[in-house]
Amino acid sequence: MFKQLRETIDCVLQRDPAARNAFEILTNYPGVHAIFIHRLSHRLWNGNWKWLARTLSTFSRWWTGIEIHPGATIGRRFFIDHGMGVVIGETAVIGDDCTLYHGVTLGGTTWQKGKRHPTLGNDVVVGAGAKVLGPITVANGARIGSNAVVVKDVPEGATMVGIPAKIVSVDQDYRRHHQQSVEQKIFDAYGMPKDTPDIDPMQHAINHMLDDIDLLDKKIQTLCAAIQQLEGHHSTDIPPLECLNIRENREKKIFNGLDKP
Repeated sequence: MFKQLRETIDCVLQRDPAARNAFEILTNYPGVHAIFIHRLSHRLWNGNWKWLARTLSTFSRWWTGIEIHPGATIGRRFFIDHGMGVVIGETAVIGDDCTLYHGVTLGGTTWQKGKRHPTLGNDVVVGAGAKVLGPITVANGARIGSNAVVVKDVPEGATMVGIPAKIVSVDQDYRRHHQQSVEQKIFDAYGMPKDTPDIDPMQHAINHMLDDIDLLDKKIQTLCAAIQQLEGHHSTDIPPLECLNIRENREKKIFNGLDKP
């Protein structure tokens, strides 16, 4: 018990620059209070003291603003930063070294019995307001950006953003980068690593598609010119498509249009 307490205090000191000392963490961090109350209520739940376990978790919700079902399984060095509004369902499983911010929901999508809540691997960060829903798996080292809604499995080292969430990057060497972040006090702001692309994934895909169309149009024009030289009596010229002049007219003709209601 004391080892878990020491580990929890150390992980808070590592991940929260506002934390100054162990006494402050023990007395003023609702995430820490909620975790230790859950450890006790989880033992009661497994010991078949169901009503007492639920009553204790209800008291924890009233005191901390964090709702953790006593049936949820939580690993070591788990940190809930700020914490208000966090909801963790009955069949949720959370690995070691995970971080959740305020407003996170690990929820279900069915009323059926059995496994209906997410499983988080080790070293997962879930940003403020994010919703991870259903019996899906968020693999080791994944990052869920703030306000994302995740309804499908997340691969190892991936960063997910958007509604529904999409992959914007995959870090194959997340273990080393995480260790560097801890040592250098680099803050993954609410599940968004500092090197995450600024562009929206949908806009990124559209940009690539339009560039490909522009390149294809140029190749067609070149091919038509070559055919005209070989067979001058055939009229094979294709008029240029102004809407495919991507680099000059993209924002004016396409993206500005997407902003209109």
